[in-house]
Amino acid sequence: MLKKPLPLVAPNTAAFEVTPQVKPTGFREYDARWRYPEEINLLGIQALGQGLGTLLHRLDITPPAIVVGHDYRSYSLSIKQALSLGLMAAGCDVHDIGLALSPMAYFAQFALNVPGVAMVTASHNDNGWTGVKMGCNAPLTFGPDEMTQLKAIVLDGELDMRGGGHYQYIDGFDEVYLAALTDRPKLTRPLRVVAACGNGTAGNFAPRALTAIGAEVIPLNARLDHTFPHHNPNPEDLKMLNAVRDCVLETKADVGLAFDGDGDRCGVIDNEGEVIFADKVGVMLARDISALHKGAKFVADVKSTGLFETDPVLIANGATTEYWKTGHSYIKRRSHETGALVGFEKSGHFFFNEPLGRGYDDGIVAAFAVLDMLDRNPSKTMADLRRELPMTWQSPTMSPHCKDEEKYAVVDKVVAHFEAAANNGENLAGQKIRRAITINGIRIVLDDGTWGLIRASSNTPNLVVVCESPTSDENMRAMFAEIDKHLSQYPEIGNYDQKI
Repeated sequence: MLKKPLPLVAPNTAAFEVTPQVKPTGFREYDARWRYPEEINLLGIQALGQGLGTLLHRLDITPPAIVVGHDYRSYSLSIKQALSLGLMAAGCDVHDIGLALSPMAYFAQFALNVPGVAMVTASHNDNGWTGVKMGCNAPLTFGPDEMTQLKAIVLDGELDMRGGGHYQYIDGFDEVYLAALTDRPKLTRPLRVVAACGNGTAGNFAPRALTAIGAEVIPLNARLDHTFPHHNPNPEDLKMLNAVRDCVLETKADVGLAFDGDGDRCGVIDNEGEVIFADKVGVMLARDISALHKGAKFVADVKSTGLFETDPVLIANGATTEYWKTGHSYIKRRSHETGALVGFEKSGHFFFNEPLGRGYDDGIVAAFAVLDMLDRNPSKTMADLRRELPMTWQSPTMSPHCKDEEKYAVVDKVVAHFEAAANNGENLAGQKIRRAITINGIRIVLDDGTWGLIRASSNTPNLVVVCESPTSDENMRAMFAEIDKHLSQYPEIGNYDQKI
C-alpha cells in the first residue's frame, strides 16, 4: 500500500520515487487539475486512482467498472497508466479506450455499459497541466459532494486496497464513437467549414466527423502535436480565434469551428470573421431548436447573456431559460434534473439532452447543431443569423490572476461589498443597482439591464470577470471600470490575461 500522500515532495530525490505527492488545491469543484510533476507525481496519480476506486465502492457502484482515456499530451498516457494501476488495486475493472476526447469517454459509458469514467485531460490548460474528469452516473460527472469525498479519501490515505481489478484495452473505439456520431442525415446544403483544433486531440476526430456528414472541411492546426506550437487549443483564446478568423476570410468559409483540447467545447467564427461568443451562439441555437420544439426549456450559466430571458424570438416560441451556476458539471446536472432540452455554458460547453443528444458536452455535437441551423436557413449566412439577434455590448471573459488558496476568500469579500451597495441603494456606473445575484460569485444588474459578474474560476488560479450591456458599449465599459476599480484594492489579485 502506498504511503499517505504529501502536498510537497522534493523532486529529483529518492523520496520523490517512493512517496505520493498530491497538492490539495488540485481537487476542484467538479474535476481535478494539477501542474505535473510540480504538484502531483505518478505515485500521487496512482493514489488518486486508488481513492477513486475506493469512492466507487463506497457509493456502491455495481459493477465497479470504469472507462479510462487520455488526451494528446506528452505525459498523459503515463498518467493514465498510473491512474489505472490505482483503480485496479482498489478492485475496479478498467476499460481503456486509448487516445480519446472527453465526450468519447462519456459515450463509452453508454456503449460499453460501464458506470464509471475517468478521463485524463487538462482540457485547454497550458502544457504542464494534467487532470481527470470523473463520474459514475452517466451522463453526469462529479460535483462538489463527490469531489469533497474523493479529496478526503486520497489526502487522508483512507484507501481500500481490496485488489482483484482487471484491465481491458478496447481497440478501435474511436471508430465506434465516430460511427455513432455520424449516424444521422447528411447536410443538404454544401457548407465550407474551417475545423480548428489547435494541434490538440480533436484533430484526430473533428475533421473526420464533419466530413462524414457532408461538410467541406478545411483543417486548421489539426495535426496532433503535444507542444501546441501555434497556441493552446482553447476556443476562448484570442490567438486561436484570430487564427480561425484569418483562415475563414482567406478560404471564404461559411463558418469557423474551434475545438478545445479534449473536444467537449466548440467556438464559432462567422463567415465575416466575427467571433460569436458561445452564449450568443447558444441564443441562436435556442432560437432554431425552440422553433422545432415548442415550449422548450433551456439552462444557461450565470456568465451568459441576458438575451436568454429577453429575446423576442425565444419568447414567441414559448421558450424559457433558467440561469444556473457556471461549470460544466453544474449545467449538465441542472439541465438533466429539470428536463431542459439543452444546457448552455458561456465557455462553450453545450449539453444536448434527448432527443438531441445523451446529455453530456460534446464539441462535435455542438458543431453539428450549428451546421444544422445553417442548413435549415439556406438563404442566410452565419453573419446574417448573428445580426438578427438584438444588439448587446459584451466583454470577453477576463481572468485576473488569484491563487487557488486565496481566490474564494477574495470573492467572498467582493460579494459582501457589492451586496451591501445594492442593499444600501447605492449607484454604480451612474445607475441604481436593480439586483445582485449571488448563486455563483455575484452578478450585479443595473437598472438598464447592464450587468457585471465576478466569480472564482473552478479550474485555474484566477477570478472570472464578465460584463454586458443591452444599451451601449459605454455602459458596459463603465460597469467594468467600477469592478476593476474595486478589484484593484486587493493585493491578492494580479494581472488580467486581457482587458477591455
